Amino acid sequence: MKAIVNVYLKEGVLDPQGKAVHHALGSLGFDNVSDVRVGKQIVTPRQHRHRRLQHRDRPMNVVVLQFPGTNCEFDTRYAFERLGEKVTIVWHEEEMIPANTDLVVVPGGFSYGDYLRSGAIARFSPVMKAVRSYADNGGYVLGICNGFQILLESHLLPGAMKRNENLHFVSKHQYLKVENNDNRFLRHCEVGELLNIPIAHAEGNYYIDDERLKALYDNGQVLLTYCDENGDPDNPNGSVDNIAGICNEKKNVFGLMPHPERAMETILGSMDGVKMLEGFLA
Repeated sequence: MKAIVNVYLKEGVLDPQGKAVHHALGSLGFDNVSDVRVGKQIVTPRQHRHRRLQHRDRPMNVVVLQFPGTNCEFDTRYAFERLGEKVTIVWHEEEMIPANTDLVVVPGGFSYGDYLRSGAIARFSPVMKAVRSYADNGGYVLGICNGFQILLESHLLPGAMKRNENLHFVSKHQYLKVENNDNRFLRHCEVGELLNIPIAHAEGNYYIDDERLKALYDNGQVLLTYCDENGDPDNPNGSVDNIAGICNEKKNVFGLMPHPERAMETILGSMDGVKMLEGFLA
């Protein structure tokens, strides 16, 4: 399936190419031509959003949390709706997770303005008590960027997050290497596979002490590492061992700094997020 998009500059926006074409047409004798605007047609392959639904009895019920300062909840909702899932956005003051929830996503943003440090205040929101109970009972939880930070602060995942080593906000596409796929999240990926996923953070410098780092590797909890297009280490933030994503020991709570929900369309630079998020589909 292909999507064809015709893009034109809106009224009032300077269009020097259109002006140039207008003058060229006038010199060729087309004096009656006016208001020439140059557009562009973009043709992009697009997967059918319900291509896996035919094999399932019902769509998944996905809950996306929303805190003051969250700014990726609607991107996340779009990503899962694109895969055919039912998405409910739940405000941070709620004390319960809706019944029959299959996945809770803690999305990116700047919860509570990142005061104190990223995720430090959000961990005390009423909804996080429900998330902890949900995870303790085996429910799947995914934390993306600020959501990962919140899961670390809530002790649902081990380790801590520090400021980027260069003290700069980093926003770009970043290659990731799949280190472990023995989990629900990355089961559609191959070990050693490279994924091109956007990052956007100022506090993505993951830290954990040597003893617990060894335990992460021993238990298969290191899921993703930062690399370049050749698979060689390429660390954008100083994260220990280039770690970009981990899970808990039970492998039902996942956290990563990159944004798979922003890699759902070829026109946006990558569709590798589709393969990642599809792992949660029943």
